[in-house]
Amino acid sequence: MLGIVLVRAEAARRTENPDAFDYVLRGAAIMSKPPSRDNLARAISQFERALTLNPRSTEAQTRLAAELVERVLDGLSDDRAADLKRADALVDQALAAAPSSPYVHYVKGALLRGQNRWEDAVPEYETALALNHNFVGALTGLAWCKLAAGSIEEVIPLVEQAIRLSPSDPGIGFRYYQIGNVHLLQFRTDDAIVWLEKARTTLPSVPNVRGRLASAYALRGEDERAAAELAEARKLNGGDLYSSIAHLKAGGVWGSPKTQALFEATYFAGLRKAGMPEE
Repeated sequence: MLGIVLVRAEAARRTENPDAFDYVLRGAAIMSKPPSRDNLARAISQFERALTLNPRSTEAQTRLAAELVERVLDGLSDDRAADLKRADALVDQALAAAPSSPYVHYVKGALLRGQNRWEDAVPEYETALALNHNFVGALTGLAWCKLAAGSIEEVIPLVEQAIRLSPSDPGIGFRYYQIGNVHLLQFRTDDAIVWLEKARTTLPSVPNVRGRLASAYALRGEDERAAAELAEARKLNGGDLYSSIAHLKAGGVWGSPKTQALFEATYFAGLRKAGMPEE
């Protein structure tokens, strides 16, 4: 938390002629706020300015790639393929310049997960953790990979470890979201709703949280609340991701056949009850 406060304070400092690092700090300060379409666009703009001033800035390359990937994973990207392609090139440059950076390996893992290559993402997250044992983002990234692989029982312990390490983390809502996902896939709908509602409180502008809640409410028979959350997911996404089951399946990371079957029996079943069409 001290690091976040210092970044925000430094980013707020008035500078008549900002250099690349000033723009990196400003982007980092925006990154510490809850993700939304606007916040992601503002952060990306700051890192792009930093790269304009210093095209070889590893920090700017990595942070820009991270925001492009997050935009995809959060369901807020207007062009998923373009964002991932650009992030891929940036991460490759950053890895070549800083192969021992845990953050670069973490972003590489997130990129691979966004490309639905969750098996390849695991070594990147493990490398990040080997370089920094307390890297919360790498722990939660690894937890997502465990979920994709079907090792669901390993997910919550990893997330709980991340919460213990950083209980005031700005991204705490994503930890709640992960736990809610596990409960949803394990047919514990009431528990899923508790955690997903906590996630919604801290991540009000992330459409994927609203989509999970829409499904959970529908499975519990709360049709009006399900319809409201689905409508909000569509509004926040701003595209066609939540227009149909087919679009959602094409735009997500659903993991192994075992995990896909669980999503089909719970998440997609709930969305159908909430009124989402197949095509």
